[in-house]
Parts: sequence; C-alpha cells; structure tokens
Amino acid sequence: MPKYTLIITEKPDAAKRIASAIATTGKVRRFTDRGVPYYVPEMEEKTIVVPALGHLYTLTSAKRGRDTYPVFDFKWVPRYLAERGATKIRTWIGVISKLSENADTFIDACDYDIEGSIIGYCILKFACKNKERMAKRMKYSTLTQEEIRKAYNQPLPNLDFALIEAGLTRHEVDWLYGVNLSRALTIAVKNCTGDCATLSTGRVQGPTLKFIESREKKIRCFVPTPYWIIKAKVVVGDSVFEIKYKDFIETKAEGEAILARSKTKGGVIEKIDVNEFQQKPPRPFDLGSLQSEAYRLFRYTPMQTLKISQRLYLDALISYPRTASQKLPPSIGYGDILRKLNRRREYERITGELLALSFLKPTQGNVEDPAHPAIYPTGELPKRILDSSEKNILDLVVRRFLAVFGEPAIQESVKITISIGGNEFRLNGRRNIRKGWFRFYEPYVHEEDISLPPIEQGQKIDVKKILLQRIYTKPVSRYNPASLLRKMEEKNIGTKSTRAGIIQTLYDRKYIREETATITDVGLEIAEILTKHCASVASIEMTRKLEERMYEIQQGTETRENTLKDAIDVLGHVTTELKKNEKELFVNLGQAIRRAKLEGRTIGTCPKCQNGKLVILHSKKTGKRFVGCTNYFENICETAFPLPQTGRIKPSGKTCRGCGWPVLRVWMKKKRLWNLCLNPDCQLKKQPG
Repeated sequence: MPKYTLIITEKPDAAKRIASAIATTGKVRRFTDRGVPYYVPEMEEKTIVVPALGHLYTLTSAKRGRDTYPVFDFKWVPRYLAERGATKIRTWIGVISKLSENADTFIDACDYDIEGSIIGYCILKFACKNKERMAKRMKYSTLTQEEIRKAYNQPLPNLDFALIEAGLTRHEVDWLYGVNLSRALTIAVKNCTGDCATLSTGRVQGPTLKFIESREKKIRCFVPTPYWIIKAKVVVGDSVFEIKYKDFIETKAEGEAILARSKTKGGVIEKIDVNEFQQKPPRPFDLGSLQSEAYRLFRYTPMQTLKISQRLYLDALISYPRTASQKLPPSIGYGDILRKLNRRREYERITGELLALSFLKPTQGNVEDPAHPAIYPTGELPKRILDSSEKNILDLVVRRFLAVFGEPAIQESVKITISIGGNEFRLNGRRNIRKGWFRFYEPYVHEEDISLPPIEQGQKIDVKKILLQRIYTKPVSRYNPASLLRKMEEKNIGTKSTRAGIIQTLYDRKYIREETATITDVGLEIAEILTKHCASVASIEMTRKLEERMYEIQQGTETRENTLKDAIDVLGHVTTELKKNEKELFVNLGQAIRRAKLEGRTIGTCPKCQNGKLVILHSKKTGKRFVGCTNYFENICETAFPLPQTGRIKPSGKTCRGCGWPVLRVWMKKKRLWNLCLNPDCQLKKQPG
C-alpha cells in the first residue's frame, strides 16, 4: 500500500475544513470507519485528515480503587479506561491507530495552544506508536482557506516540546491536587455521615471559592451606616433639574442646619467649569474581555461565551478565541478583512469609512500571546443560519474590531456650582463633541448627552423644592460570573482556557448559586476546611507560584520532575492532616450537605397548614415519589400530592398564577419541559385547552 501523510485535528469540523482547504481541486472524499469520520482531499500526494474528539487520553491512578488517598502514582491512559460513558473513545483511538500504520509523514494540526498541543502529542505518542518526534506542526489562528493552506505549506518542523512539557506538568499537578483533595472530602463525609455526595476542589478551584467566601463574610459582617444628602429641584431656563449638595453629610443635625439655611426661593450660579477630554478606542478582545463584555451586554456566562466563540471559530468566522493577546499584527490583513466585511449591508457604511483612510492603525494593549493574536473577525460569510447567541457574539467581535481603528471620542463635561443660602450645590452636564470610535461600536456603547441650557455666571435661578434624605451605606457587591473571572485574571490563577470551566464547576457542585455567585452552606464548609487544614494548597500565592513554574518549564529553566516532587511533598503533609482530623472536620460538612439536599427537594410553604414545607419524598413501602408536608412528622398536617413517576422533577421557586400554590418543573422523556401546579382544584386546570 502506498505511503501517505496523516494529519491529526482536534475536532471533526476542523478536519473537514482543513481537508477542503488543502485539496488542490477543492474536492474531498469523506469516509467512515465504525462511525469515525476521516477525509481524503484530492491532491498530488495522498493525504488523510482524521479528527480527535478533544482529549482522547487522560490521567488516572496507577492503582485500582477510588476509596483511598493519598494517591501519588498516576499514568496517562485512553479516556475510556478512566471515565464512565467514554466507550466511544476506544473506537476512535482504534481507527486513528489503524490509519497511522501506513503513514510515513505525520502532521499535528490541533489548535495551537497548550491543550491542543497535548491532544496532538498524546495521539502521536500512544495511538500512532511514538511518532511525536517525527511529526510536523501546523500553526494557524483562523480556519480560513488562505491561512490553512499557508500553515500546511509552511509547517513548523517539530512539535513545541517545551510547551507540551509545561502542559503535561499542569495536567499532572492539577490531577494530583484534584484527586487527593476531592477524595479526602468525599471519603470523609461518607465515613462520618454515611452520605454520598460528589465533592471536589483543586489547585485553582479552591482559591476561587475562597474569593467568594471572603466576599460573603464581608457582606454578612457589614453594618450599614446612615448618612444624609440634600437634593433640590431648580429651574434653569425653561427646564427643571435635580441638584445635590456638594458633600455627603455625616449627621442629621448637620443636615438639618444646612437645610434650614438653604430654604430660600432663589439661588445663583457661582461657577462654571467646562472641560474637554478624550476617550481612546478600546483594545481588541482577548478571551477574558470578550467574556466580560458578553456578560455585560447579553448576560452570557463565561462558559457560554467560550462555547459560542468556539463554534464561530470552527465556522471560520472569527479567529482562535482562547488567546490572551491584546494585539492585532498587520499580518492578519486589516484591509482584506474590512473589504470582506464591506460585503455585508450592516457594516457597509462604517467599513467604507475605514477603507477610505490612507493608513490603518489599531489601538492595542500591552499583552502579547506568542501563539495567537487578539480575537478578530475573518470577514467570511456564514455558510449556515446562526442562532441568536452566535449572531450576537459575531456582531460584537466585528464591531470591536472596527472600533479599534476609530479615532478617539471627544466629550465635554460641564460642572456648575450653585449657591443656595450660601451652600454649594452641584449640577453636571455632558455632551459629545466628536463621536469618534463610538459610531463603530454602536449599539454596544452609548454615551447619552445631558444637555444644559445657556447659563452665565451670576445668573439667578428659582428653587422649587429642597429636602434632606437619609441613606445607608451598602456592602460590597457579590461576584457575578464575569467579575469573578476578572478576579481570577487579576490574581493570575487558572488559564484563559480553564477559568470559565472552574466557575461552572462551582455552580455544578452547588458551592455557589444564582447569578450573584452566592456561596451555599456546603461551599462555606469547604472553604472553611481549606482555610484551616489546606492553607498551603488553597492559597493564591501557591497557585501563582505554580503558574510561574509552568512558564519556567516552557522556558527550559525548570523541570517537570522538580515541580511534581514539590507538589507531592506539600500534598503529603496536607492529606495527613486531613486524615488525622477527619471526623471533627467533616461532621459539619455532612450536615451542610444534608441541608442542601433537603433544600433541593423543598418546593415551598404548605398552602394548607401555612407553616410546614412541601418536600419531594419517596415512599419506603412502594418506592414511589410524592409531595408531602414536613409537619406530617409532627402529626400536624397530612397534606400530600402524587407526582409523575418518570422524568426529572425540580422545584421552580415560583407559584401558580391561577391559585398561588407552588409549581414544579417536570422534564419528561421525548417531551418538552412543563410546569405542574400541585393544586388538584386549580381553576387553570379546569379551563378548556
């Protein structure tokens, strides 16, 4: 059989697009082997492009059993040997191994970052039987035809082994921390309370939870302090404005004294300050700023934004999103992208303005990612119908790209000092003199003018109303997904690719809830354990130092062996401490888990007895589930309702609009989500249709 080139990609969509791009005739034949697709582009030299499914290999304990810790011996294995539900991976690896047997040239075309490099390396080493040293590397930031062809025709001669070594170390250190601390939590709760619960923590997850716990403690310990403000309504020209006294007032007596002096029907304009200032164009998007902006505008969580942007990247509509770069090099072809965007009606006018410029220079930040530039649109037209979230993110990326080429916006601020009874009050106005980059970034930036009528110094004004108002200081706000991600970036814990997943895990484990990232009782207990007995592995400093060591491994000034040895030494002391104090530590955690489970089954207040709680229960005799009142156990209330015995049921936290009784959310197989009012006599149930 003639030899051929085997190209390995990270995902099936990328394999198909790469095969189409490198085919000299543009034609590609698609084959499947036991459900695994691969592609053969028509070209002079036979080439096969086969995809992975993300990570095909993972870490697991070298010894069997999940009920012991510490665990320090590990090995890389196919995922189907370590994870439930990953049986498809066995077939996938088998097909890649088979295709590698007659190949004489190997090219790693996985995404050019740490994760992509590890995926390609493991496949070449294990599935292709030690071909990692002879493989070439394709490097690209978009899946456009031009860039793929260039990456294929000019591949890097070798894999980036320094990057791979750092990536493998990161995975291994994170596995050691995650498996040991998570097992310690899970096993101890089971031993102490008999309850089974999925608990986890880790090198990055722990410090992130600590951020939330620290913020929660500040909020709970906060004591509101009163202060006073004085507001007045005045007539300036033909308009009525609200003005405020120049300072906050600490005591009511002081406020009343100022109010008494200010109770007059007239005031005078004492001073007018006019200042002109510039607002520079924004930086290009890196992944973190895209996630923050998408949350601000659309309330997409960081994980949602990452998934959406990944789909747009695979469709060749935007560049690689997992980047920390704030720079757009000229090599991406500013003019070419603008001309492609100019084909779309919604961008025709603003791209036309930029194309008319003699020189294009983007505003840029200081951070440069050696792997990829900042996120930018390719200008390609979608080849499928995008859903609303994809349209939103694509439009946001396009308009941010356009905005970085705009000129600064110029604004004018007006600060007016008004004297009423000898007391200074303030009135502020603002107007746009030049919109600059604002017009490219609309509707995502909107600076509303606060127009003031013509005013002169010494001008008298009428005072219509004046009052003293008491206000209380407020605690710091809780984190939301976007502000928590920014905190992780600020403290340099996690990576651009993993931060969103860490936040999502905190929600999935029910350590935090709601959009405000409110910590739960279980989350508080976990954080408390980390503080008292795992401080060395849950500190920001430790996490940051490990990140620095990963960088040093990549630079060749640190070794994987040293980093792993130090991690094991620290974990040895921590796990010994946890075992010694197991019972004392985890009784409270077990109680918190039980309360959380009860809260998860609690529907609402019993509408009959008014003080019991309706809870989803299971009959000991029949095993069937039903809703019962907690006052049944006190012989006070016998309220009970039957439930569907199939499908998933969760409390909705809402009441029926017809009768006010609690409502459940029910997911039935092959049916859509529906709401179930518990009241059998609800009038809405009796209505036809």
